[in-house]
Amino acid sequence: MKKKVLNSLHSAYKFSNSWTGTIIIVLFVIFFVAQAFRIPSGSMKDSLLIGDHLFAKKFAYGISTPHIPFLEIPLIPGTDGHILDGDEPKRGDIVIFRYPNNTQLHYVKRCVALPGDELFVMDKVLYIHPHEGDEYIRKAFAGSEFVEIEGKLWVKNPYIAQHPGIHNDERIVNDGMMPMEIFNFGPVVVPEKQYFMMGDNRDHSNDSRFWGAVPYGLIEGTPWFVYFSMDDDYVVRWDRIGKTPSDLEQKGPLDRAIAERVRQDANDHELY
Repeated sequence: MKKKVLNSLHSAYKFSNSWTGTIIIVLFVIFFVAQAFRIPSGSMKDSLLIGDHLFAKKFAYGISTPHIPFLEIPLIPGTDGHILDGDEPKRGDIVIFRYPNNTQLHYVKRCVALPGDELFVMDKVLYIHPHEGDEYIRKAFAGSEFVEIEGKLWVKNPYIAQHPGIHNDERIVNDGMMPMEIFNFGPVVVPEKQYFMMGDNRDHSNDSRFWGAVPYGLIEGTPWFVYFSMDDDYVVRWDRIGKTPSDLEQKGPLDRAIAERVRQDANDHELY
């Protein structure tokens, strides 16, 4: 019996060292475990920065349909985007998903509302009414600021205390130069099996305010950890390497991210 096990392990080792075995293992990891992902835009500043290279945890929300790398062609046509359903995103999670208007593109935003939740933005402030109701809201969001409107309890800016990378740009004012959705939006109810996404860089984020909630089938995973990071001047951000999103929201990395944004984005009035 022991000899059989040793022979099997030896055969598996030889197979893994072959070209065929290596390719199969690499594809398995890319399709189902972890995939390299580069933050392409500034919509998640100050939590994630342009030039952060990270591994996405592919299995966080079920098993998404594998796609051929670079070509982004699904290997199993006809699915709804997942071959195995799993957990749904939670409020406050950073989520990697396929852009609903072009599923070959990946976006990364924060999930701010779940199916059945109501939300609106007024004067650049986010308000949500979770579908579980007022009693749940008082317990789950204890310490947050509440506003009662027409007999409903709304949570004001529900994620800023836990995720200090979320911010507004004080330079952006309601002068007709920016879309109205930045300042006032909704109220809307998030449809079933869909999730409302917003960037942490609230006044510069092209997100669900403009193109709607994201269906579950388009959700790919969540950032795992940063394996490399470089700024626009090709300077390596050593303090970000090996950090999880939670680590990057702590004092130190976050302070440096804020300082970098203030220094580099003085004339930035774009959506991305």
